Amino acid sequence: MWRAIASNFLTLAIVLLVAAAIAVGWGRSQYVAPGPSAVAQCVEVPAGAKLYEVSQQLAQQGVITSPYILRTGADYAGKAGSLKFGSYLVPPRASMKDVVETITAGGPSTCGTEVVFRVGVRENAVVLRDLNAENGRYEDRVRHDPAAGEWPEPIRQAVDKPGARLRLAVAEGVTSWQVVEALKQTPVLAGDPGPVPPEGSLAPDTYEIEKGGERRAIVERMAAQQAATLAAAWEARPFGLPYQTPEEALIMASIVEKETGIPDERRRVAAVFVNRLRQGMRLQTDPTVIYGVTKGREVLDRGLRRSELLRRTPYNTYVIDGLPPTPIANPGRAAIEAALNPADSDELFFVADGSGGHAFARTLEEHQVNVARWREIERAQGAEAESPVQGE
Repeated sequence: MWRAIASNFLTLAIVLLVAAAIAVGWGRSQYVAPGPSAVAQCVEVPAGAKLYEVSQQLAQQGVITSPYILRTGADYAGKAGSLKFGSYLVPPRASMKDVVETITAGGPSTCGTEVVFRVGVRENAVVLRDLNAENGRYEDRVRHDPAAGEWPEPIRQAVDKPGARLRLAVAEGVTSWQVVEALKQTPVLAGDPGPVPPEGSLAPDTYEIEKGGERRAIVERMAAQQAATLAAAWEARPFGLPYQTPEEALIMASIVEKETGIPDERRRVAAVFVNRLRQGMRLQTDPTVIYGVTKGREVLDRGLRRSELLRRTPYNTYVIDGLPPTPIANPGRAAIEAALNPADSDELFFVADGSGGHAFARTLEEHQVNVARWREIERAQGAEAESPVQGE
């Protein structure tokens, strides 16, 4: 009899162990499986909240299916006691594992509202943006010109809210002077940004900032990022490019940045200028001449005058050979990579085509046809004609 009891007990134990293993495996699969929410959701973790409370709230919001599985998974991962208070944007179908990693990572608020300080080539703006829960994207709600005086009340309230998400968005092609001036005019920041950094040395990107953050620290962060981007692209460059130093490649990248904003054209534009350097041809590009006129401190809202095209300056690539002495703007990562990995092309010319892009040519004869076509478009639009140039 005892043998039968022992056998039955062993059988039951095995069944229980198998059931437990199945339950653990199922729970683990549920923990990493896509979540039930079809839209992005804003998750609030109050200061001092416990994981039990947060997990219940997540279930009520429809972000997760099981508070118990989330808590068990967080405990197993050693993150049950690592909640960071704040507001977090949880993307659609986020797994419980993803949710735990999000609410224990901390950092600035990533949902609700955000205030973006935009630094543009032609204008700056302060923009209040709200999260669209249907697509998980931020959309502009209030836009303000910083030169117009006091902020609108909605922007002021958003900035003053604890945990507000503040961002600095620097566009590709801005000059270092423009960046420094914009930082001076961003009142949520503190301190002096320091002298204007060398042209081209700041990385255009979007940066998380904090109220009271040091302007100089932001400049240093931008410079470090640009240096890292340039170093990586220089290391990966193909053999035979006509640059002696990374700095020369940065100059070329800034020209590419100012010549086209179309992603698919960057490497092709870079190839035109690389081919010209290889053949000893002058670059003949308007943006360099413009920089010689403005020094990067204003936008030239007119065509270049013939006298400016003929005047000898270090930046007039119609007159000088090779590259100008410095970059003419701060190029983004894509322009840097294009300058150091140009398209495989033998084209030597390009000119605007009327669609926002450019018509490219291998020979001067082809280019002259393209220029004539562009002049017809200009006349039809009533635009002031500019002198046709070989580099654009």
